This record gives sequence, structure tokens and C-alpha cells, in this order.
Amino acid sequence: MAGLRAAHRRHYNKWIDQLKAEGCKALGYRLTGDIVDRLCVRHLRANIRVIVAFETPELAWILLIGPHDNSDPGIDIYTIIYQALDTPIPSEKRIKPPCCDGTDQLPPGWGDHIDELIDSIVAFTRSRRRR
Repeated sequence: MAGLRAAHRRHYNKWIDQLKAEGCKALGYRLTGDIVDRLCVRHLRANIRVIVAFETPELAWILLIGPHDNSDPGIDIYTIIYQALDTPIPSEKRIKPPCCDGTDQLPPGWGDHIDELIDSIVAFTRSRRRR
């Protein structure tokens, strides 16, 4: 990840190895809300977050990496993902369920809908760059 500073990049690379080895156990929690409740989050370092979607339990897509900053919605990774998926940001406290869920400890899968998810995020982030 060329856009990450050296310290963040080291944490990211270490986490990638963990993701490959452990799957959804390498992520912290799922987001709250319609659609986004199948997205998992990992705190990398400081305020940097990674948002991941699982197409299958063995195939993960890294959707966004960026800062979580409540004071600036323009750069806040959570605000961006909710806006990209046209989903209301929850007004209540998030419950943060684990990424691996249930007795089988599998991640929430997107299956064939992963392409739509990725297309929505790419289109939204491209439109933001043009502003």
C-alpha cells in the first residue's frame, strides 16, 4: 500500500499475513446498519481502519483503508462507506458484533453480490476525486 506511511504499512503488511492465515478472525467487528452489517473492520494503527468484505469465507476484498475521524466527515472512513452504499449512518451507538459469527465462526459472505458492492464503492470514490 504505497499510500500508507512506513509505520502504517508495517502494520498493514503484518495484518495481511494474519488475514491470509486466520480469515475473519483477523478482523475485529462488523459495521451496524442495512447492507454494511456484512462488512468487517480492523483497526490497524492509531486512527487507521481497514474495511473488508468476504465474497466467500476464503476470499476477502479490502474495500477501503483510511482514517476514522469524527471531526471531519470528508475523510472519515465510516462516513465514506455509508455514503458510498447510500445507507443511513446509525444514530444510535454501534453494537460492533464480531466479524466471525455463529457456531461455525464464518464471516458474512457477499457471494455474487460482491461485484455490485465493489462497483458502488469505486464509483463513489471516483466521483469524490472529481470534486
